[in-house]
Amino acid sequence: MSLLIRGAHQVVSPLGDRARRGTELAALEIRPNAVVRCEEGMIVFVGNEAEHRQRFGDADETLEADGGCVLPGFVDPHTHPVWAGSREDEFDRRLRGETYMDIARASGGINATVRATRSASSEELLAGTFARLDSFLVHGTTTIEAKSGYGLDLETEVRMLEVIHRADEAHPVDLHPTCLAAHEVPLEHRDDPEVWVRRLIEEIHPEIVRRGLAEAVDVFCEEGVFDLDQTRRLLADARDHGWRIHLHADELTPLGGTVLAVELGALSADHLMCVTAEGIAALAGSDTVAILLPGTSFFLRSPWAPARELVEAGCAVALATDCNPGSSPTESMPAILALACLGMGLGLAEALTAATLNAAAAIGRAHELGSIEEGKRADLVILGAPTYHHLVYHYGVNPVRHVVKAGKIAVRDGQRT
Repeated sequence: MSLLIRGAHQVVSPLGDRARRGTELAALEIRPNAVVRCEEGMIVFVGNEAEHRQRFGDADETLEADGGCVLPGFVDPHTHPVWAGSREDEFDRRLRGETYMDIARASGGINATVRATRSASSEELLAGTFARLDSFLVHGTTTIEAKSGYGLDLETEVRMLEVIHRADEAHPVDLHPTCLAAHEVPLEHRDDPEVWVRRLIEEIHPEIVRRGLAEAVDVFCEEGVFDLDQTRRLLADARDHGWRIHLHADELTPLGGTVLAVELGALSADHLMCVTAEGIAALAGSDTVAILLPGTSFFLRSPWAPARELVEAGCAVALATDCNPGSSPTESMPAILALACLGMGLGLAEALTAATLNAAAAIGRAHELGSIEEGKRADLVILGAPTYHHLVYHYGVNPVRHVVKAGKIAVRDGQRT
C-alpha cells in the first residue's frame, strides 16, 4: 500500500536519530512544495514532485495537503490515559485557594482517581481510554507513552496495563506501556509506606514482569510520596528486571530526583519545575531527556520549569501533555506547544523538535519516530495552515487537518476515518 502526500506549502521536520540539544534544538529542515511518499507504513521519499515522478509510479492513494504544512506526528512521552471518574470538584477547590498537596493530604488527588478506577470494569476503562486516544489522534499525536498508576494494588495495576495493551492493538495511536504503581502510597498503607514499597518490589513488579505488561517503570519522587532512598530502591529493582526508567522528579519540591535519574541512567526526568542548578548540570552531561509538562504548570498555576536554562545548558528537552484527570486534563500537543512558547519561553522551532524527535528519544524511539526522513515510520500531520508557525500563532484551536499513521490516513478533515 502506497500513499503520496502532495500539494504542501512546506514539509518541516527536525532530522536525525537522537535528541537535539542547544542551538540544534531549533534546527528544522524546511522543504517548500515537497511531496512525501509512504509505502508499507514507512517513508520512502521526501523531495520535489518532479524527482518523485522519475523514481516512482502512481501511488495507490493521494492525499492533497491543499497548501498546508506537513509535520512529523507528535510523540507524547508522558501520559496517564487510563482512569475512571473525574476531579472537576478539586479544580474548583484549587481556584478557591486550596493547593494540590492540601487536597492530596485530605484523601483527594491521585487517591480519588484510584477509588474510581478500582471500581470501574475493564470495559469501562477501555472505553474511556479509546475516547482519549481519539482526541490525541485528531490533535496530531500518533504515539504516546502510557502509564498505569491509578490502581495502587496488584489487580488494578494489571488491569490498567492490560487495557493499555488492548488499546494499542485496536487503536491507530501507538501506546508504550509504563508501570507507575509507585504513583502514590495507597490509603491502606499511609501509616507505613515501607509496606507498600516492599509490596512493589516483592509482589507487583515481579508479576507485571511475568505477564510482560510494561517496557518501563516510573516513580513519583516527591516529598510526602516516595523519598530519594525509596525511589532509588524501586528504580534499582526496575533496572534489575530489565525495564527502562522514567522518573517524576523535582516537581513540587527540589528533592533531588533529577540528579538521581541521571545517576541511574533514566531515559527521562519529568516535570522539573523545581530542578536545581545541580540537576540541570547533571542532565546536561547525560543522555537523560528532560520532559517538560507546561500543561501541569498552567492548570495548577504552578511555576514553569526553567526551559530556557535547560536548553542553554545543553540539556535534551522534550514536551508532553501529562494527560491526567487531576493536573493536566488535555490531549492536545498543539496546546502544549503554545504554553511552552508563551509560558516557558521556548522558540517555536525548539518546541516543535521537543514535541517530535526529542519526545521520541525520551521513550527510546528516535531511531524510528519523530522526523520526516526516508526509513522512518510514516506518522505525519498536515496542518490546515501554510507554515508551522500557526501551531502557536493561531492558538486555542486545533490546527490539524489530516493525520497519517503508519502510512494510512487516520484523520481526514479533522475527523477519524
